[in-house]
Amino acid sequence: MADTNLPSALDQTDLRLLHALQVDPRASWNELAPVVGVDAATLARRWARLDAEGLAWVTGYDSSGQLALLEIECELARLEQVAAEMGRDRQVLVLDFSSGGRDLLALVMGRDLAEISAYAVGRLGAIEGVRAVRTHIANEILTDGSSWRLRTLKPAEVARIRPPKPPRPRAARRVDDGLRAALEDELWRDGRASIADIAQRTGYAPQRVSDAIATLRSTGDLVFRTDIARAASGWPIYTWYFVEAPARIIEAARAAIATVPEVRLAFTASSRYNLILAVWLRRIADVNRFEMALEQALQGSRIADRAVVLRIAKHMNRIVGPDTRAIGSANSEPAHLKPDG
Repeated sequence: MADTNLPSALDQTDLRLLHALQVDPRASWNELAPVVGVDAATLARRWARLDAEGLAWVTGYDSSGQLALLEIECELARLEQVAAEMGRDRQVLVLDFSSGGRDLLALVMGRDLAEISAYAVGRLGAIEGVRAVRTHIANEILTDGSSWRLRTLKPAEVARIRPPKPPRPRAARRVDDGLRAALEDELWRDGRASIADIAQRTGYAPQRVSDAIATLRSTGDLVFRTDIARAASGWPIYTWYFVEAPARIIEAARAAIATVPEVRLAFTASSRYNLILAVWLRRIADVNRFEMALEQALQGSRIADRAVVLRIAKHMNRIVGPDTRAIGSANSEPAHLKPDG
């Protein structure tokens, strides 16, 4: 199990700052200062420390593609090498060392089903040590990590954080492919990269960069999220659940699932399991309690399998160490996949 001796690394002000950044990961320090209760310069210094120490990071990513969860079986002697090679792939958003009937669990994003197939069959089939891959295609995301909150701020304080500004009336309604790709690369590396820095590195005018980000955020194609080292979050136990449930049960429980604080990710799937959840818990003893509560909420369903995460290898564009801190950025260059594998 990962080292969980990190809670003291975050004090109450850090937690308030991180909750505020979960609400709007690109909010300015001046906007957040009155909510968190300290001045903007202090917030900037604290964020610089949290980021440098791998305790928190912000990622921007294209959410318009197809998501899938891959269960991967490996030769034990090559497990670490397989994880290291997969960690360099842009398509891999999350990579976990897992207990149970699989060695690795990978959340993979592709442009479409053909690209998911190319990754599962072509890319993984070419990695020495991979023995088997099972693919679960996500039909609908019920909730994900961008919606998860620390719950440190009071509801009235959260309400003071203004939503992102909409695009200017004069902003282009469509973002051209070149600018979009440049933004995705920059914001995948650093979701809080400034407009000026992005403009300087990409060669686009600052106003075009600002307009494009606002446009893509307004359509939901560009999503930002603030992630926290799990052991420092107060929720150190990480578990996946694979559920078989009648469709009517999932439909009735849709809203309830999204409000359960332990649930980090929930999606319906096209596989033997039609509901898959990633859950953070406070104690290992909570695993059974959560299962009982879940089956009570989804009466008529069955938890067909579960997996406790032994270690996170990658989370968004960060390689993660044994203590759950980010220890470096993954390779941001996408793998060039062909639909035929």
